[in-house]
Amino acid sequence: MLQPLQDKFKPALFPQLIVGLGEPDDAAVYKLSDEQAIIQTVDFFPPVVDDAYWFGAIAAANALSDVYAMGGDVLFALNLAAFPEDLDPEILADIMRGGADKVAEAGAAIAGGHSIRDREPKYGLSVTGMVHPGKVMTKGGGRVGDTLVLTKPLGVGVITTAIKRDQAELAHAEAATASMARLNRNASRFAREFDVKSATDITGFGLIGHALEMARASKTCFQFAWNALPFLPGALGYGENWTFPGGAEANEASAQPHTQWAGDFAPWQKMMLYDPETSGGLLMALPADQAQTMVARMHEAGEPAWIVGEVVEGSGIRIVRT
Repeated sequence: MLQPLQDKFKPALFPQLIVGLGEPDDAAVYKLSDEQAIIQTVDFFPPVVDDAYWFGAIAAANALSDVYAMGGDVLFALNLAAFPEDLDPEILADIMRGGADKVAEAGAAIAGGHSIRDREPKYGLSVTGMVHPGKVMTKGGGRVGDTLVLTKPLGVGVITTAIKRDQAELAHAEAATASMARLNRNASRFAREFDVKSATDITGFGLIGHALEMARASKTCFQFAWNALPFLPGALGYGENWTFPGGAEANEASAQPHTQWAGDFAPWQKMMLYDPETSGGLLMALPADQAQTMVARMHEAGEPAWIVGEVVEGSGIRIVRT
């Protein structure tokens, strides 16, 4: 949708705009000085869980994640909300409280916002962050030989769909909610201690869709080991029962022509990697000789992380069995 605007806002006209419309990325980055650059992003969506507080927390964590995917820290955020006129004000207050708690956890402040009337509730944030202009993590920058690290398990899409269909076990719903509400703040800070040049967060396009953006920007192939991929409790079972949201098929149609499957995979297994995630983890590419150390350091700090693949020569995405 933004491609028609690229000619109007050419990079040569805005040299301070380090990341803009030129390449698809998680947030815009504008250089203020040799030491400071502003990160700007926005995200909002309708409820993915039934509890109003946790919906607000998840929507906020998801919006904040784009700043962390760029290697920055959050300064402040603005609320974005759409609500039906007949919705109980207590529900609205709970949504806002969930979002506010996550922004406070990020060490930032909510400084205002905007709301409209709508038939379906929606909530999210416009987020402003800060990063050193020479330390921005983008989707490009992956190098052949790099190791791929993922910081949250997969399977949010099938579990939230099961929740909407009243098919989800309570323990599975709670695990998915906790994962979605977890900030990527600490994962991003660990990435900055190592030589991570290429990163993104896994959200609506699923693992393959977002990894494909990284592979294209890096002009490489991202190869994943199926047996190394982490999944939330219950996710594979819901996938095998084909409890997929509609977005999974759209993701498959877009990315399948650029995906190679090396081995025997059931249709539901393939679809698990196209499954739309909400507030997923960071996918990072870093030198192979640093990956084990970073993952070990993260585990010691109580942060989830898995080595899930490698960057190889070629293009697109390759899924192999190990």
